[in-house]
Amino acid sequence: MMKLKTKIPFTHIDASYIDKKLVELETITEDNRRMYVTPKGNKYPSVTTVLGYSQQKFIQEWRKKVGVEAANKISRKASARGTKFHYQVEDYLNNEEVEFQTPYQKDLFIQVQPFLNRINNVYLQEKSLYSDFLKTAGRVDCIAEFDGRLSVIDFKTSSKPKREEYITNYFQQGSAYAVMFEERVGQPIDTIVIIMAVDGNEPQLFVKKRDDFIDGYREVRKNYEKVFGV
Repeated sequence: MMKLKTKIPFTHIDASYIDKKLVELETITEDNRRMYVTPKGNKYPSVTTVLGYSQQKFIQEWRKKVGVEAANKISRKASARGTKFHYQVEDYLNNEEVEFQTPYQKDLFIQVQPFLNRINNVYLQEKSLYSDFLKTAGRVDCIAEFDGRLSVIDFKTSSKPKREEYITNYFQQGSAYAVMFEERVGQPIDTIVIIMAVDGNEPQLFVKKRDDFIDGYREVRKNYEKVFGV
C-alpha cells in the first residue's frame, strides 16, 4: 500500500452557517432513475440522470459499436477508477494521507496534483444540493476557491483526452450545482472547474462560466420533463 501526504495543508472554511441551510437528502430509485426527495417531499431527478438521458443516443451508438460485453467491461472499469479517484481527492483535500493500491493509481493522482494545489478555502465536499427552480438535485464534488475564486469543482477521469465540444454536459452539470448552492445558501458562484485525470496523458483543466451553460441545462431539463413527466 503506497501513501501520499498533503504538501501544503488546505484551509477549510467554517461552514456552520452553510450546514444550517443544507440537509442530507433521501435518495430513491423510480423506474431505474435516481431521484432525491426534498424536505417538502418533492421528488427531483439527479442532475446526472437528466444529463445522462440527453447523452442516451450517443451511449447507445457507442455500445452497439464496441459490443455489449466490451461496453459493460469498459463502463465497470471506468466507474471503479472514478470512484477510487474521488475518494483519494477527498482525502487529499481533507489533509489526510492518500492511499494507493497500485502504482497506476498513484501516477494518475500525481498528474493532477498541481491542479489540486490551486484549490483552497474548501467550503464543502460531497454534499447533496437541490433547486426548486431547476427541479433538480445532486451531490456536488467540491465547492471551494480555485485560484482564489469561489467555484464548483468537479473531478473526472478519462481513458483519453476530451475535446471541449464533447463534454458540454460536464459544464452544464457544474452550472446546475452552482444554481443549487446559491438557491440554498444565498451565495452566488459563477465559476465551474473540471479537473480531469487522463490515462497515460497529461491531465486536463477546464475553467468555465456558469452563465454560459445554465440555459443549456434548463433546456435539457425541460425536455426530460416532457418525456418523463417529472
